[in-house]
Amino acid sequence: MPGTGAVPLGLRVLALAALLACSGVRRVRGGGLSNIVVIVTDDQDQNLGGMTPMKKTKSLIGDAGATFVNSFTVTPLCCPSRCSILTGRYPHNHLVRNNSLAGNCSSAAWRGGAEAAAFPVFLSKRRYQTFFAGKYLNQYGLKEAGGVGHVPPGWDQWHALVGNSRYYNYTLSTNGVEEKHGDNYTDDYLTDVIAERALRFLDNRSPQRPFFLMLAPPAPHRPWTAAPQYRTSFGDVKAPRDGSFDKTAKDKHWLLRQPVNPMPDSTVAFLDDAYRRRWQTLLSVDDLVEKLVRKLEELKELNDTYVFFTSDNGYHTGQFSLPIDKRQLYEFDIRTPLLVRGPGVNANVTLKAPVLNIDLAPTFLDIAGVNASALDADGLSFLPLMAPSLRNGSRRPDFLVEHTGEGLSGADPTCPKLGPGLSHCFPDCVCEDSFNNTYACVRTLDGRVDMQYCEFADSESFVEVYDLSSDPHQLENIVKKVDPAVLEKMNRRLIKLQSCQGAGCRALST
Repeated sequence: MPGTGAVPLGLRVLALAALLACSGVRRVRGGGLSNIVVIVTDDQDQNLGGMTPMKKTKSLIGDAGATFVNSFTVTPLCCPSRCSILTGRYPHNHLVRNNSLAGNCSSAAWRGGAEAAAFPVFLSKRRYQTFFAGKYLNQYGLKEAGGVGHVPPGWDQWHALVGNSRYYNYTLSTNGVEEKHGDNYTDDYLTDVIAERALRFLDNRSPQRPFFLMLAPPAPHRPWTAAPQYRTSFGDVKAPRDGSFDKTAKDKHWLLRQPVNPMPDSTVAFLDDAYRRRWQTLLSVDDLVEKLVRKLEELKELNDTYVFFTSDNGYHTGQFSLPIDKRQLYEFDIRTPLLVRGPGVNANVTLKAPVLNIDLAPTFLDIAGVNASALDADGLSFLPLMAPSLRNGSRRPDFLVEHTGEGLSGADPTCPKLGPGLSHCFPDCVCEDSFNNTYACVRTLDGRVDMQYCEFADSESFVEVYDLSSDPHQLENIVKKVDPAVLEKMNRRLIKLQSCQGAGCRALST
């Protein structure tokens, strides 16, 4: 119940150098370095149709490059996930645990520690022109989190949202100066503002130096406010009813045993509406991608630019009778979209090797010619995985997924009968998080074994185990059926991953 709760490095470098030479992956552009553009959406799932509305993005990035079908976040929550993208580290190393200031989201400890050694710092040293626009971290810009005057090191142009995702009536930190926005679509719709400022930056940049753009639109995060032209789109669409939709979770952690099953009609109607509105907001992101790619074409930079498209975490709408959120250990919350195009990346390829969001920063540095060990990252560059010779290979037998739950010190006003320790509750007492919704999982996906082993930090020491090769929707917790020797092996692997750091994590991944 609620409570508190390998291959030597030198050989790898030589092999990578040989691979890049043979595969045509280029690091230089007219005597300079390749450009990089990264689009990070907010709460866009891979498993439940999150990419379906994005036809332009799939055509302009996926069909022109690589689609990673096994892309994961190492933590299914916005702030710690974004910190993992920025640092290339697991949460237990960057120390941002959840979306709260107490959980180190944009805290003084973050600003004085991991943020000061994030990848933009190294790109800036390589003379990249760096640009950021959109959502940074959930607590960013608040007075107690350093205020709007705080511009993280490494960024030349800074247009960051203060606080959590909004579409209208928000505040930006524009190069450290407060900029308030209202509710006029033409001037204020945040996804379009991000696109317009990115295009302006590209027009005004120095052509003699490479550029790095990171664009973080609010979509499809709540409150799901679509642009006027898209408010009636997908009128007949409903949340998918297959897989684990509205299934009972009797063999799962206590938090998932609470939801009413089957879900009330009012809950189903609510999540169907949320599903449609999420798709509607993504149409503006699709437009952003198209504008960006067309601008790069116009400037004759597209062939020398890597374009990445991904999300900070997945999402659920009715799975195991949980209405809407993320924060759970299941595939729908930890799988994310990942599309990449760029120099040396073959068109229209599907890559099966597992990649993590902690691999993004090392990949950016790899493109920039920076030794990723300088970042002290836990992740690995996946630049070589985009070469045909390694298309279906995997250098990572398993990896870590971790989450630190959030709960209120008092009872959630939406559901007072359950007492303290819970959060993000709905009126029918379905709560999406709690203090002891704190877990760590080892996820094994090596071409032969497809399993997940998870331990909860609670009074039950609850364990969940899934064989995803036979049970892709994680309907049955098989912890009582698995050979104890297998459980012991996975437990040992989990312990190593939970305590790994930097080169130690990389050694476990090869």
